[in-house]
Amino acid sequence: MHSWLVPLKPGIRMHNKKMTESHVFVLHALIVAGIIFGSTNFSFDKQKWIVAIARYIFYVLFIRGSKELVTLGYKMLSLKQNPDPRLLVQAYQTYLYIFTAVAAILFYNNERIFGEEFLMLFVAYLVTKYLEMEQAPTSIRYGIGMACSFFEGYLTHVIPSDGANFVGFEENIRKYEATDGIVFPVKVLFIIITKSMYCPPVLTQFNKPNAEGVMSYLEACKSLEDVTKSVAGVNNRIYRNSAYKIHRAARAPVYLAAECATPLHTLHKVLQRRALYAELKNIDIEEVVRDFCYMLRSIIAKSEECRGKCELVYFDNTNPDLNLADVLLDKIREMEPNFENVQQN
Repeated sequence: MHSWLVPLKPGIRMHNKKMTESHVFVLHALIVAGIIFGSTNFSFDKQKWIVAIARYIFYVLFIRGSKELVTLGYKMLSLKQNPDPRLLVQAYQTYLYIFTAVAAILFYNNERIFGEEFLMLFVAYLVTKYLEMEQAPTSIRYGIGMACSFFEGYLTHVIPSDGANFVGFEENIRKYEATDGIVFPVKVLFIIITKSMYCPPVLTQFNKPNAEGVMSYLEACKSLEDVTKSVAGVNNRIYRNSAYKIHRAARAPVYLAAECATPLHTLHKVLQRRALYAELKNIDIEEVVRDFCYMLRSIIAKSEECRGKCELVYFDNTNPDLNLADVLLDKIREMEPNFENVQQN
C-alpha cells in the first residue's frame, strides 16, 4: 500500500505538526533576515531597534491579552462559573513576564506607549481576525466534539418521544409519579458537570453526611422506565435515567432525575492512564469542561425536542464546602421558585 494512503497515528501527526511549525518559523525568520540585510534603506541603531521591538511586542501581547480577557469574561457570564486564578497564571506566566519586561523598557526610555500607531495596528488586527472568522474551521476542540456526540448519541434517545415505542422523558416522569404517588417539582434531566470530570457510580457518593451544617443529602431511587432502541447495529439497546430524592431537615424530600455527563467521566478515566494515552498528556481539563458546557447548552437551546427538558449543573467537586444536594436544590428553586407548593399539590 502506498505510504500516502496510510493514516498517520495521532502521536506522529502531532510530531509532524510541531516540526512543520518549526520549519515555517525558521523560514519566516529567514525572510525577515533577508529583507534586513538585502535592503540599503535600513540604518541599524541598536538602542532604537531594542525600543521599537519592545514597543511592538507590547502591542501584540496587549492585543492578544485583551482578546483572552474578553473571551474569558464572555465564558464566565455564559457558564456562570469562575476560573481558577492559579491555572490562569500558570497558563500565561511566560507572556506576563515578557509583557512586564517590554513595558519596563518603554517606561525606562520615556517612550509613549499608546498612540495612533497602536490604534491602527489594533484595527488592522481586527480586520484580519474578521477575515479568519469568515473561513470554516479546519478542526474542533475536544470538549465541543464530546458535547455534540453526547447530544446525538444519548440525549436524542432519552429525551424526545419517538412517536411509537418511547413516550418521551417528561411523560416517562409522569408515569413514574403516578406509579409511586410522588411529584417531581421540575421535570427535567439534570446533567451534572464536575470540575475535575470525576463521576462516581452513584451520585450519593457526593453526599457530605458528616460535614458540619450539612442538612441535605441524596438518596438513590429506582430508575425511570427503560428506553429500548436499536442503534448503530446494537439490537434492543437499553437507555436508563436515574431518579434521586433529596432529603431535607423537617421538610418533605424533593425528587429529581439526575446523572453525570458520561463523556467527561470517560475522559477522566483516560487521563488516569496517561501511559496509554500519551497524546492527551497536555490536555487542558478546564478548557474541555468549559467547551463541553458551552456547546451542550447551545445545542439544547436550539433543539425544539430537548429545549427546557435538560439542565446542566456545574458542580465544583474539589471544593469541600460544597454539597451537591444543596447545589441541586438551589437549581430547582431557580427554575421553579414555587416548587414547595408544587410538591404539596
